[in-house]
Amino acid sequence: MLKEKIKSLAKDYAPEFIDIRHHLHANPELSYKEFETSKFVQGKLKEFAIPFEIKATTGVVGVIKGKDPGKKIIALRADLDALPIKEENNVDYKSKHEGIMHACGHDVHTTCLLGAAKILNELKDEWEGTIKLIFQPGEEKNPGGASLMVKEGVLEDPKPQAIFALHVNPQLETGKLSFRAGQVMASADELYFTIKGKGGHAASPHTSIDPILIASHLVIALQQVISRNRNPFDSSVLSITAINGGTTTNVIPDEVKLMGTFRAMNKEWRSKAHELIERTAKGLVNSMGGELYLNIDKGYPAVYNNEPLNKKAKDLAEQFMGKENVEETEMRMGAEDFGYYSRLIPGCFYRLGTGNKKKGISAGVHTPHFNIDENAIEIGIGMMAWLGSSLEV
Repeated sequence: MLKEKIKSLAKDYAPEFIDIRHHLHANPELSYKEFETSKFVQGKLKEFAIPFEIKATTGVVGVIKGKDPGKKIIALRADLDALPIKEENNVDYKSKHEGIMHACGHDVHTTCLLGAAKILNELKDEWEGTIKLIFQPGEEKNPGGASLMVKEGVLEDPKPQAIFALHVNPQLETGKLSFRAGQVMASADELYFTIKGKGGHAASPHTSIDPILIASHLVIALQQVISRNRNPFDSSVLSITAINGGTTTNVIPDEVKLMGTFRAMNKEWRSKAHELIERTAKGLVNSMGGELYLNIDKGYPAVYNNEPLNKKAKDLAEQFMGKENVEETEMRMGAEDFGYYSRLIPGCFYRLGTGNKKKGISAGVHTPHFNIDENAIEIGIGMMAWLGSSLEV
């Protein structure tokens, strides 16, 4: 039985792929600079005798053909990049690159896809269709590696009928998976404001146009874009995360810079909010005598899980893991460039439990202490291989 063969191989190969995860974790690279990581993935695909091509400089796309290759085409995706975070874990495989860390689990994602690829290739006479293996760069940074891969035709020749990706979840215990139909994650836009005023002596504010005072009013006013214009049933967040201006106690500066993020689940509201942010900011700054320069860097679209595909995937997960080990994913205002794929073809973005409270493994992603219970590797490898081989489209 195919399921039992996949489970057996995932168990047998788990130590090998835990070592691979250690190598990737110890050698992280930032977005769009994943040159050695890409070479490593290419080397493994060569070792597994899986043909591949390069896209978006460091992206790698492999293809495995089973029986009757045209019957179905499924894409499985992983991301390669790390974050500019200094690791504080005391482990043998700690990052060798100062200030760079796989703090979002992309080393795990890449490992699981490589493991699934090895299993799928070995069992290709026992399943039907074609599997595309997508290892993409730059998930952590605009414009998003997924958007570049799409522009270079990753969803064409052949076009997948469905795409899957897993993501680590340290708040979900190892041995569990979670799925959610419909909206899963938010769109994400970066906000950059420059407020220009007129500097002067802090003891004579009447001779100046104080950009710090204007910025203070602006931070408050921007919150009203959400609280008084958004439908309360549409989740959305606007956070100002940085204010930079001034150098000393007795000088009013000429300008202040603010940065922040805007998140939304609803694309119509997202578009309307951009207009409101600009109108609110310009009106307030100008009314207080300043000048505004605003850049809204439009980022990733929201991640939407196709309902029928999510149900099929969840059913397969319950067959593979047992119904008691498959949970519902909560909606998050975090963002993922998987949305570039799922808005074009049916997609399913699911969570792999990697936490273990008894072992003290619970630190969140994007933190310097993030780590995983590596028993999750076997599950991640097996589940990806099972989805790719067994999904009926």
